Amino acid sequence: MKAMILAAGEGRRMRPLTLTTPKPLLQVGGRALLEHHLLNLKASGFTHIVVNAAYLGRQIIEFCGDGSQWGLSISVSLEGAPLETAGGILNAMALLGDDPFLVVNGDVWMPYPFGGLKDVKLTPAGAHLVLVDNPAHNVSGDFSLAQGVVQPRAENPLTFSGVALYDPAFFQGCVPGFRPLKPLLDQAIDRGVVTGQHWSGPWQDVGTPERLATLDAALQTQQAN
Repeated sequence: MKAMILAAGEGRRMRPLTLTTPKPLLQVGGRALLEHHLLNLKASGFTHIVVNAAYLGRQIIEFCGDGSQWGLSISVSLEGAPLETAGGILNAMALLGDDPFLVVNGDVWMPYPFGGLKDVKLTPAGAHLVLVDNPAHNVSGDFSLAQGVVQPRAENPLTFSGVALYDPAFFQGCVPGFRPLKPLLDQAIDRGVVTGQHWSGPWQDVGTPERLATLDAALQTQQAN
């Protein structure tokens, strides 16, 4: 199974930090957010990684190289301008192949055991989302989960972690170009083809400089102990 890390966004809420550094290359605990994912994916048995890049994309390309420094094979899908989540995935489909693949947001941190997702059986043309407890900045959540099936937000909502499996047919019929993911997920949820699971472990959407600093301090303390 291949994995894709989304690393093309501009990170406007992270300015001024992202004026010269793409958000996935900002550091927490002494490593770039992107490197945390690469190391975790490697430890989880993933070896073929696709990373998309657009904003300050040359830095992403240079950082990744061919992936050999981590024992990985990395391909970079370069976008002329950020294409949003679904658009970035569509742009990289030739690199992702015909089998189900994993997608990870490059601007989240979570020590998640990705290897277990290889055993998930997807509904045809479906997806499988990893959901987390609602953080302070998203108290209303995104979706609900009932007996392993993702539902529109209702009772006991959860937040989409940015980690998901997709059947390539999930994107069938989508025209390449700028395209957000949420409308596609909503449509697929209405069709009942999106399964999910609840991850109760650590997770952080590094969406502001304050959250980045808080996470960095926590990891530095953890490492010191």
